[in-house]
Amino acid sequence: MLSIIVPVYNEEGSLRELHGEIASVCREHAIEVELIFVDDGSTDGSWAIVEDLSENDEWVSGIRFRRNFGKAAALTAGMRESRGERIMMMDADLQDDPAEIPAFLAKLDEGFDVVNGWKVKRLDPWHKTMPSKLFNGTVSRLTGLHLHDHNCGFKLFRREVAEEIRIYGELHRFIAVLAHARGFRVAELPVHHRSRQYGHSKYGMKRFTRGLLDLVTVKFLTGYGQRPQHLLGAIGLGFFLLGGLGLSVLGVMWLLTQTGVYDSGPIGSRPLLAYSVAFFLLGGQAMSFGLIAELVVSYTSRDHDTYSVRGRTGPRETSPSETVSHSE
Repeated sequence: MLSIIVPVYNEEGSLRELHGEIASVCREHAIEVELIFVDDGSTDGSWAIVEDLSENDEWVSGIRFRRNFGKAAALTAGMRESRGERIMMMDADLQDDPAEIPAFLAKLDEGFDVVNGWKVKRLDPWHKTMPSKLFNGTVSRLTGLHLHDHNCGFKLFRREVAEEIRIYGELHRFIAVLAHARGFRVAELPVHHRSRQYGHSKYGMKRFTRGLLDLVTVKFLTGYGQRPQHLLGAIGLGFFLLGGLGLSVLGVMWLLTQTGVYDSGPIGSRPLLAYSVAFFLLGGQAMSFGLIAELVVSYTSRDHDTYSVRGRTGPRETSPSETVSHSE
């Protein structure tokens, strides 16, 4: 089964048309599907339309939030309710073309775990496309996953991906990156991007600032999530080195003054002393935070696997904790 999750926020004008297009494509290609609308606190008539669609089609269901919690929360709720082995996310504004669904499924069947859409010819104004190109280039360089359109909301992935990654805030943009960091295979598929027919964009310029901040979070989670001391400890050692270098210079100057070779004046009045002491304190704080982070990771990793299993083979009649004895 294919589970399609559609976050909804004031999209009453497009929901029926989107439902009809998905139904037509899935019927034509004999795709078993469930469609899950997640109403993220809409203030228009979106929920009434979702209720009507679910009453008339058994493969349609809906979830309604008490208020607007964001796209990541909507997708998470939809993934928890879904039953399919393949999960697709798409927007409700009709810019994502349901006719692309068979191509996504075919690409996934090539052996990939995540298929990320790529809006080759994006029908958006320049003030959205130019920052988006810069953002995608930055994400690709920092994460090692080179995609043209990380932010594309049209994605397909296997259930194992949904079960292993956790998205919150606005990390839905980085589903492919998070999956790639876990060892899942990611592919990119060029898709047809349609012009907006109803409503207006729900995202402003603030999303780019948030996106860059989220990128820092993702880089830390994927690069140092299980070894935070490697990052914080390295920063701490760097500050210690600078502080030690500064104090060493001051020590040499003091010795030269004491021996009469060079009169450096009072050491305590030099700004270098304050800077060196500050660097030592910052180094100690960074390493302390690193140790605390290591303790947190060590504790939380008891409930969350730090690895991803691709497959198993061989007999599994007993659990790893059971002792196998051979007796006659």
